[in-house]
Amino acid sequence: MSESAASSALDPTPTPGESSRARRALLKRLADVVSLPGSRINAFERAVVGDLLVEMLREAEPSERLRVAKRLAPLTEIPDSLVRLLLRDDSGAAELLLDQCTAFSDADLISCALEAGHSQRLALAGRRNLSEAITDALVSHLEPAVMDRLLHNREAKLSQTAIEELVAVSRDAISLIDPLLKRPEMRPSSAYVMFWWSNTEQRRTILSRFAVSREVLQEVVDDVFAMAAAEGWQDALSRKALQFIERRQRNRAAVEKSPYDSLDHAVEVAAHGLTRDLASEISFLAGIKPMTGAKIFTDMGGESVAILCKATGLPKACVRQLWRGMRRPEVDEAGQMDARLSEVLITYDMIAVDRAQTVLRYWNWSLSSALTPQLMRAIRDGADDMLDEYSVPQRAAMLALTSEFGRK
Repeated sequence: MSESAASSALDPTPTPGESSRARRALLKRLADVVSLPGSRINAFERAVVGDLLVEMLREAEPSERLRVAKRLAPLTEIPDSLVRLLLRDDSGAAELLLDQCTAFSDADLISCALEAGHSQRLALAGRRNLSEAITDALVSHLEPAVMDRLLHNREAKLSQTAIEELVAVSRDAISLIDPLLKRPEMRPSSAYVMFWWSNTEQRRTILSRFAVSREVLQEVVDDVFAMAAAEGWQDALSRKALQFIERRQRNRAAVEKSPYDSLDHAVEVAAHGLTRDLASEISFLAGIKPMTGAKIFTDMGGESVAILCKATGLPKACVRQLWRGMRRPEVDEAGQMDARLSEVLITYDMIAVDRAQTVLRYWNWSLSSALTPQLMRAIRDGADDMLDEYSVPQRAAMLALTSEFGRK
């Protein structure tokens, strides 16, 4: 038998779909060289070997790429060309490396988040110690499964930009609300916006956790009220801030121009039917803008009505009067108190006046005074990429009023 025939007998031609022994051996040896310590191979040599390995892996079988990834996973340094290839691979190599390998820089992972596929982003979302830059890149794709896994990753850091984006998405992806409420990065500005599309339990969590007192603020600026009054409240900027801080909620000046003797009187009349004009009048008397009042009176959950009554010092009976005026059911088929009304009354009982005022004033601040013509145009046009140009209350208004401006 000839030497060539003997060689063929010992190493038969691989069948279709099966890689040759030589290829498998070569891939393993190259991966071994890449894995050598710095005392055995310098950076330039490692880069050359990495480039050769990349050229082979481009056309290698998925199982071969996965095998190489397993060999490289323990490394703390991998040639850049290999990183770019394997983090975009769909053989499972990317997922394995993202789970086990610590060799990647933030730049590598941001590139993966922006340019790789859904499965790689899903794996990346569960990786430990993700920076804000990486999570911003992940959130930018607005993939529900990726966002959900990211929110459950307690070792991932989220920027306020990412939180606001997630809050906006939660209007349609309601499964994100609960994990969002558990994130340490959540702030009242975002929670108060998300209140509008949250369920009863979630609203209760928002009010319990984020309805903060303004007592410290009131103590710090107590003497400033007298200063502003002495100046005739001429400075609009300080007047707006002090209106947010002050203890009094009702608008006393509005009573003089109102056809009603008081806010209580207007609510009593509203029990017979809440019209648009009466809703606006109640809003003025309560010290809020008509747009804020409209949002409250059209809220399907109804807890916002309890916030309005508690913040303005209205008695609990006024909640039922407004409920009746909004044509909401007060009793069920069995003659018992309607379950939704019962929850609203519980909300009235659970929140303190000062905290209810904080929520109401923030709604008023974000839903009305922040609505500049530029902001309204941004809401209509969907200019979410312009968010950084706006203040916190303006961004809250963009999120909360999207539906009011016809953008779904």
